[in-house]
Amino acid sequence: MSSFKEILFGKYAGVGLGSAVEEMQKKYSKKKGRRFNHDNITYEISRGGVVDESMQFEVSSKIPQDEVKNDKDMKSYFAEIKKLATKFTNKPVSIEMENIVLDTNRNTEKERDYVKLLYRYPLNDLYSDKGMLEKTEKMLQNKSKLNARGALTEQGNVALQLVQETTQNFARQNIEDLISANKQVRIKITG
Repeated sequence: MSSFKEILFGKYAGVGLGSAVEEMQKKYSKKKGRRFNHDNITYEISRGGVVDESMQFEVSSKIPQDEVKNDKDMKSYFAEIKKLATKFTNKPVSIEMENIVLDTNRNTEKERDYVKLLYRYPLNDLYSDKGMLEKTEKMLQNKSKLNARGALTEQGNVALQLVQETTQNFARQNIEDLISANKQVRIKITG
């Protein structure tokens, strides 16, 4: 059974992930659901979940199959992305290539290969005492209040707001790293 902290943190981290999706859809080309398109590659930020006292979510990108024609090149593309992902500031806990087959109109199938990066952040990394102090001081200066529901104290509200903002920042950084990696690999593989 989830603790109260896990439930609240999961809720506000989820809001942060949703905000990251909206931000990317405004910045790039919006697609259906939690997806967006940049430079003819589809990206997605998954919904989050709390697992073992950590917030986890995935970011993924479609491998540009119209540019990478054969299986060998597809595997090379993935291997290059994987190599770059191990050098990201926030390293994913797993890097997988997933093949998805869609039945678009029940008569034809579309096959797509995706790079999926799984990230996991300990709940205690989503806020800090220093961050809470800074945010509280800023609120006092501006005479503003936070409206985080579920917290019984002002400090609790600040903590939940930080969880939301930190998760959004992590997701933004993770997806921007993946966009950069795709750009580098595309130049290397497709010329």
